[in-house]
Formats: sequence, C-alpha cells, structure tokens
Amino acid sequence: MHYTIERWLPSTMSSKTWDEFVCSADNGTIFHQRTFLNYHPPERFNDHSLIIRSKGKIQALLPAVEWTIDRDKTLFSHRGASYGGFVYQSVSLEDALGWVQALKHYARESGFSRILMTLPPMLYAKRPTNYCDFALVSEGFRYQKRELTAVLAVPSAENDIFSLFKQEARTATRKASKKGILITQSNDYAAYYDILSHNLMMRHGATPTHTLAELEYLATMFPEHISLQAAFLQGRMIAGVVNFIANPRTMLGFYISDNKEFQEYRALNLLFYEIFRDCVARGIQWYDFGTFTLNMQPNFGLGKFKETFGARGIFRDTLEIWL
Repeated sequence: MHYTIERWLPSTMSSKTWDEFVCSADNGTIFHQRTFLNYHPPERFNDHSLIIRSKGKIQALLPAVEWTIDRDKTLFSHRGASYGGFVYQSVSLEDALGWVQALKHYARESGFSRILMTLPPMLYAKRPTNYCDFALVSEGFRYQKRELTAVLAVPSAENDIFSLFKQEARTATRKASKKGILITQSNDYAAYYDILSHNLMMRHGATPTHTLAELEYLATMFPEHISLQAAFLQGRMIAGVVNFIANPRTMLGFYISDNKEFQEYRALNLLFYEIFRDCVARGIQWYDFGTFTLNMQPNFGLGKFKETFGARGIFRDTLEIWL
C-alpha cells in the first residue's frame, strides 16, 4: 500500500478537523489536539505536524515540531507535549511499517537529520497494540530512554478503592480525614502555583512546565478535561493535584504537590482517594501518576509513594533515529 505525507497547515486542514480526528482516534489524547498545542506562542516552536494518507484518505496524524539539537535539524513529536507519535483510528502491522518508512523518506527529503518521538503508554489506546513500536524499531529507531510512569487500574466500584491501598496509605488517608482536611475542586490556580513552584525550586532547582498564565488558560480552554483538586485545612490550601483527562479512559496527574509545613496531615493521601472516587464516577479505567524516573534514574521515594496506592510502573518510551 502506498502512503503519502504532507505537512499540516491551517489551509490544508482546519484545527477543528484535526481535533475531530484525534477525539475519534483509537489512541488520541488531549496532548495531540491542536487546541492544546496551540497554547504555545508561535515563536516558541516551528510546528511541523504531518498528515499521512493512503488513496487520499487520512490514515494517521503526527503532531511534531522542528527542533535544533546540537545544530542537528530534528523532527520532534512532540517537544511541547507529554506525548506525540502516530494518532490513528485503526492500524495494521502493514500500516505501521508503511507509515514509518514514509516518515523516514519525508524527513530525509525535508532536510532532517534526526527524528525523536515520545509515545503515549500503550494503555491509553482503546485497543492496545505494539504495532507502531515494532515498526519503529524494525525500521531502525532505537530507544533513547524508557521512563517509568506509575499507573493505577481504577476499580469499577468505589468500595474497592481502599483494597488497592497498602496499609500505610489507608492509615494516612483516615488520619487526614479525622484531622478535618477538606477536598474540593478549586479554581485558585495561583494559590496552588505558589505551592508547586516552591517545591520544585526547593527540591530540583526547577520551575513548572507551564507558567501560571498558561495553566489558567488551558484550564479555561478545557474545563471538562483539566481540573485542580485541592486539599484545604481551615480554609487554607495545603495540597493539590492538577489532573488532565487525557482521553475517556485515562486521567493523568500532571502536577502533584503539597505544602511541606503541613505534611503531617497527609493531605495527599485523602486527596488521591477522592480523585479515585471521581475516576470511578466518570468511568475512567486508568489513573496515571506520571513518571518517577528521570533519564532512567529512579526516584525511589516518589515511586514508593505512588506504589502505596496500588500503582505500578509501565514504560513511557522515547525513540530516535539518525537519518
């Protein structure tokens, strides 16, 4: 089968049409939508997203940017999002191999010397498959890194949530409840951002991925998909989790942080219990706590904390090829 690739432009496909394809796709997420990607200011990235067709019909989309790394022109899917990779409504092994072959040819012809691609974990798909992973490796891609992200299989009944917790997490959750911690959805992103920024700077000398303005903008653009669940003590926010509903099956804890002055209250434990209750009510199948490795170096303390809720690590892969 013959596959053609063309660069996405607003004149060739509207953002609305792109997003409709992503939302109906087998493996699409919020991070693949143009509505999400367009929050980046135009000068930040040189968008180079692609449309893959066969016999004139759209087969797959590939959100991507041009990115110069050590003077090498790189096609990166996607530098400005948690996940990239091919977004498809259905895929066969023949399709996957054909897409990768066509992508390599297109990249060479367009002057790229490298392709980088971060794939969403397999469980984000309606019908999980490793066809694309197989095709990438078969066609010469190698794993640049295989980070571990902690995922929890959400039970179908609220009464089963506690059974997933280890004893220490159960005890901490009960303690938080007895100490009067109140869990509620909040729009006070500024108060949460202060907690988050302080922790990231204190622990890692880093700043959040998003500015406060960007986070507030995204929450406004995706009110049904992005929310801040916060823990309050006597009216003061002491912890919070910014959740992204990536697709109807999966919720991702994008930011998780608490005020260490109030750590004895174990607010995060009660917070996650309430988040899992919300997942059950929404029919969410998987809760993704995010990675607990960085460049394949484990943060054992963070991993252990996520494991106390019943989470286990699966791969979040980034692959690359030099052309």
